[in-house]
Amino acid sequence: MTYIQHAIMALVAQAIVGLLTGDWWAGAALASAYFIGREVSQAEYRWIEHYGNGRRANMPWWGRFDLRVWPKVDQWADWIGPVVVTVVVAASVGGK
Repeated sequence: MTYIQHAIMALVAQAIVGLLTGDWWAGAALASAYFIGREVSQAEYRWIEHYGNGRRANMPWWGRFDLRVWPKVDQWADWIGPVVVTVVVAASVGGK
């Protein structure tokens, strides 16, 4: 998926939560957390593959934040896009 698709999916998730509960910020948090978690998990796998000899046990706690496993702009955009669009919507629509 592209970062645009990620942003659209995040907005759909936010809208579902926002419409059901009236809390658009909760929708933003839920959608953003999903995409942040997804990208962090992928970074963990990249670290394990490149630096951990294929073993999760070799990864230090900070391995997922190692900038060497975040070399591409799309890896950043895949989580920043959903965060930005959902925050903008939540700030615009309001809610709790």
